[in-house]
Amino acid sequence: MEHSLVQVRSPWRTATLVASAVAAIELVVLVALGVVLLAKPVSDQVRQAAEARVLAPVKPKPRVVKQVVGAPKLARAETSVIVLNGNGRAGAAAEGAEAVRRFGYTIGTVGNAPRSDFTRTLVMYRKGYQAEAARLAKDLRIKIVGPLDGLKPSDMLGAHVALIVGS
Repeated sequence: MEHSLVQVRSPWRTATLVASAVAAIELVVLVALGVVLLAKPVSDQVRQAAEARVLAPVKPKPRVVKQVVGAPKLARAETSVIVLNGNGRAGAAAEGAEAVRRFGYTIGTVGNAPRSDFTRTLVMYRKGYQAEAARLAKDLRIKIVGPLDGLKPSDMLGAHVALIVGS
């Protein structure tokens, strides 16, 4: 039995193609309208934001205010300094103590700091001895001077100033 193949065109295929073409045209029209309607306001806002940023007043950089330190109350020979090794290297505190002694300060004690990870050498002071600490730091050319941090006044063993030797 022989059957001939008859090509039957379905009406739904044609309708699908027509509907897809219409949808594509509508999409192109909507995108074009969106660009035309939204491009102007968006470009205006971008331009205004750029102008505001460029024309904004320049904020002045904050000035670093150095604290005015009065004259030291104690002479170098009366100023007791505790020298602590803060880097863990053997003999670092002894070397620091010798440098302090050469300037005429009294060495209170030499020992190890509570930590051994100090990367910079610094001078710390008990309350009321900031001027003495600033003088010691100037003598030793140390840039970091601050109040006791990590040390209690009782840890100072009567010393006025602490020198923490860093790496």
